[in-house]
Amino acid sequence: MLNQLPTAIIGGGPVALAAAAQLVKRNMPFVLFERGASVGASVLSWQHVRMFSPWEFNIDSAAKELLLETGWNMPPEELMPTGEELVNQYLEPLSQLEQIKPFINLDSTVKAIHRKGFDKMKTAGREQAPFIVKYEKQGQSLRLEASAVIDATGTWLTPNPINASGIAADGEKENRLHITYGIPDILGSSKERYAGKNIVVVGSGHSAIQSLTLLHELKLEVPETTIHWVLRKQSVAEAFGGGENDGLPARGELGTRANQYVRNGNVLVHTPFLIDQIRKSEETSTLSLQGSMLDREYSIDKLDEIIVATGARPDFSFLRELRYAADSAIESVPLLADLIDPNIHSCGTVRPHGEAELRQPEKNFYIVGSKSYGRAPTFLLATGYEQVRSVVAALAGDFDAAREVKLHLPETGVCSVPKSLLAVTENDNCCGPKPKKLSIKPLIVASPSSCCGTTNQEINTPSCGPSTCS
Repeated sequence: MLNQLPTAIIGGGPVALAAAAQLVKRNMPFVLFERGASVGASVLSWQHVRMFSPWEFNIDSAAKELLLETGWNMPPEELMPTGEELVNQYLEPLSQLEQIKPFINLDSTVKAIHRKGFDKMKTAGREQAPFIVKYEKQGQSLRLEASAVIDATGTWLTPNPINASGIAADGEKENRLHITYGIPDILGSSKERYAGKNIVVVGSGHSAIQSLTLLHELKLEVPETTIHWVLRKQSVAEAFGGGENDGLPARGELGTRANQYVRNGNVLVHTPFLIDQIRKSEETSTLSLQGSMLDREYSIDKLDEIIVATGARPDFSFLRELRYAADSAIESVPLLADLIDPNIHSCGTVRPHGEAELRQPEKNFYIVGSKSYGRAPTFLLATGYEQVRSVVAALAGDFDAAREVKLHLPETGVCSVPKSLLAVTENDNCCGPKPKKLSIKPLIVASPSSCCGTTNQEINTPSCGPSTCS
């Protein structure tokens, strides 16, 4: 009876739909729950951003087979898609397949998952009980029985706060109308919001540098735009990455460009700045970031807008009555923690892994995709695709296929290099360096991108996607 129930897939992004495709290939029933109005809803929030990885690594093998059977034209595998292209050219056609479409529930928010008749403490007979997925759709409270659950909800919708301690800064919630988390469409729909304003970007990862890249282009068009960059690192050089030594050229180029923006004085750096408060002036309606730098009080005043790109974290709230395990620091699947811990690794390149590493204390429950990485920032879609292939094989009882994990990834290369190799000095903090020209060869793409309001063939938009796209 239990095996006749569907597998519940939570999430509607690339990894979730890959799980659906893998289940279709094995003739196993499923139901997919997506809280947004369309598949890839989270991806569409960064639709203007171009990904690091090309199409070759962004399409699941089972999904590709199903699509090709319908005459689908696969995009050129060497090109890097934007988030919008990923949805329109891949996720949307996949979701419309007759084997998948009837089993997708959009506008459906999962509120809780538990074993039927069991709370977390009860053990005897637990594994024989089906899962109950409680969800809300169009104002109704509904439930579904499932034989297994694959959580592919990602982390993009639960961003980290601005406070360095991991909690919301004082005034962060009160001033949320002036704060954007992630990567706003600065050259497109949000252009008026940022043009000519005094803006601060908080964060040291790729999402932060993506926003800086967009703001830099805006400043070239509207010189009155002022850009501040707040980092927690001891030196801004630590954020620039491996440059030309990076195995993903687009990612390396991104760091090189950030170096240029700082060197030419168009981005004012404040580091190491630990923020603990946001204040709003009643007289000017501008914001002030308050905190400390090198054991002294520090602030940035008269700000109009704040962009917070400090990473994201998994949401476990709806899993409370399931027996799940997460690393105490990274909040990743426990067996992945040592491989992706940013305290140890600069790249987070992970050896191939599958169902065995992802297995949870709750039988037939799995956390996959970027959520399996917890708070670690370096996730590639191809990793998630292999995860769900292995998990579905195990659910089908094909344990040989589940164990035979094969993962072809781009060599991620160097993500950080010694400061001595970068054209940045110890004085490049707090107030920004003196303006200086730096010649950098433009990064050319095969075709111009218009999704960010540019038709220039030189990349005027970030060349990578955020790590939370499952």
